[in-house]
Amino acid sequence: MIEFQRVSKAYGGGALAVEDFSLVVDSGRIVVLVGSSGSGKTTLLRMVNRMVEPTSGRILIDGADVAERDPVALRRSIGYVMQQGGLLPHRNVIDNIATVPVLNGMSRRQARVSALTLLERVGLDQSLARRYPGELSGGQQQRVGVARALAGNPTIMLMDEPFGAVDPIVRRELQDELLRLQSDLGKTILFVTHDIDEAFRLADQVVVLRQSALIAQQGAAGDIVAAPADDFVRTFVGIDATRQLTTTLVGSRRVAIDQAGRVVGVLS
Repeated sequence: MIEFQRVSKAYGGGALAVEDFSLVVDSGRIVVLVGSSGSGKTTLLRMVNRMVEPTSGRILIDGADVAERDPVALRRSIGYVMQQGGLLPHRNVIDNIATVPVLNGMSRRQARVSALTLLERVGLDQSLARRYPGELSGGQQQRVGVARALAGNPTIMLMDEPFGAVDPIVRRELQDELLRLQSDLGKTILFVTHDIDEAFRLADQVVVLRQSALIAQQGAAGDIVAAPADDFVRTFVGIDATRQLTTTLVGSRRVAIDQAGRVVGVLS
């Protein structure tokens, strides 16, 4: 579990990137922070692994204040996936994935065996193991990035716009892969995006942010679609005259569907 307790972050000149933010991310759930550029969502993500230090407030992981953890050890215990993979260009795929286990004391041979298994887990053929990041497609790089984040067997994964640099078809495939992995592994995932459709598709809980990470609304996608908190949320999620929504039963669940036939949320 991740808990933000009245967290704020001020940069030079007193500008608040994050103001008095509180949130609980339950274990085994995908929580998506969604907001426009400058809403503070990436700052929030990076405060969890101490890449950014809060000006005030606390962040707890399973009840323990991250400020009391060694930053390097903390980061190695948390999976981190960023846009465009963030892979080491001078290392091949298998050694990129094996990086954290080796740093944590695993033998290089054992780490590489584990990396090959992870390649298959994220939907890649083991024949790619000896290639370098520059020899991979954007979608393949992102899958390797997810495998690397999983390599240390973290309970928590931070994902910062991880699918934002690929085309829409690949992005959909990567979203499917993440949902499949989550069904198998049950990680605690804090995910950042500016794409409301991606947030609605992936999240157990969506948190819509205004500027300075002020929470405009949080809840299940279907609940936000059914009852936007205010005009800001209504506009942000695209519920207006051009996006009329209907609901229908799919199995035992009632879902909201837009005019293009896309499922945009499940009503709880």
